[in-house]
Amino acid sequence: MFHRSAIIAFLLLPGALQAQERKRARDYGIRIGVMQPGTLNAITDVRGVKIGHTTLVKGDSIRTGVTAIIPAEGNLFQQKVPAAIFVGNGFGKLAGITQVNELGNLETPIVLTNTLSVPIAMQALAGLALAEKGNENVRSVNAVVGETNDGYLNDIRGRHVTVEDVNSAVQSAAAGKVAEGNVGAGTGTICFGFKGGIGTASRKLPASLGGYTVGVIVQSNFGGVLSIDGAPVGRELGKFDFSNHLLNNADGSCMIVVATDAPIDHRNLMRLASRAMLGLGKTGGIASNGSGDYVIAFSTAEGLRIPHSGNQPHQTVTLLQNDAMSPLFMAAIEATEEAIINSLLMAASAKGRNGNAVEALPLHQVLPILQKYNRLQP
Repeated sequence: MFHRSAIIAFLLLPGALQAQERKRARDYGIRIGVMQPGTLNAITDVRGVKIGHTTLVKGDSIRTGVTAIIPAEGNLFQQKVPAAIFVGNGFGKLAGITQVNELGNLETPIVLTNTLSVPIAMQALAGLALAEKGNENVRSVNAVVGETNDGYLNDIRGRHVTVEDVNSAVQSAAAGKVAEGNVGAGTGTICFGFKGGIGTASRKLPASLGGYTVGVIVQSNFGGVLSIDGAPVGRELGKFDFSNHLLNNADGSCMIVVATDAPIDHRNLMRLASRAMLGLGKTGGIASNGSGDYVIAFSTAEGLRIPHSGNQPHQTVTLLQNDAMSPLFMAAIEATEEAIINSLLMAASAKGRNGNAVEALPLHQVLPILQKYNRLQP
């Protein structure tokens, strides 16, 4: 294992860091928050959650994709999961939000993609639900699709995402390690003026607090003044608030998905989702006027699955009390902050539409800044 100073010295060498060598926050000694991550430090630490990507990089102008989040095993339409969607800033095209918040549940996977591909993703999710065994009589499907606008690097007007691309992301979804950076719905995104992408993280509560897990995955595509674990990285790099570069690149969006195995229903999932926005704020995000910032939260607790139809008019469930929610709030804040930072650290420089290029976070400059502010641990 490299000593911290050896890692930094290596990174200072010109060209030393290639895309395939980029690492996650904790691999550099960045320890965000005080809670412990799960085994994988990913949303898939929540049992039953699966992630799939379809990445579209074609020619010199197609830089987009699809990321699918499968909340739980089985037929989601027939056995729905409790869910809530919190709106941080509503400049976006999130499909399915009203029914989720009216009925308090999810009945399809969650798909993330680019702004103009929301309709095709809805079509794909509806088709998958209608074709699933047991859904032969279904006549209404509430597909949940989130988006960010990747039009700087991607030929977004070409609407290159297809039903097959969405189906592939859903059907290839798996538990385990999650690909991050320039993959799936993060292929063409930009964050704090650098290449953004997909990022994930998790937190595991101690047994004394219930032992629950909170996992987060983000599609980062927003602006602000970058802060990493409290260190003023954006200011040190000259990307400070109201600098010309930031002012012209502040708009964007961030999709945040929060999963937990804690037994909480729509009401407390909404409270949990709102805390994820605090994590975005800790990274320096400002939820600008043109930013669509949404948090989708759901619980995988087995006893909370909601049957589409049943013979009994009542459902008896066991729910976590309000007084037990604070550790989950902290977990969501920390995991969201770290997921966003992971999305930046794992993203590689990219070139796309009209020759537009976005550089990756310059780690040869960032890591010494973090060392200066004592944010790197052995």
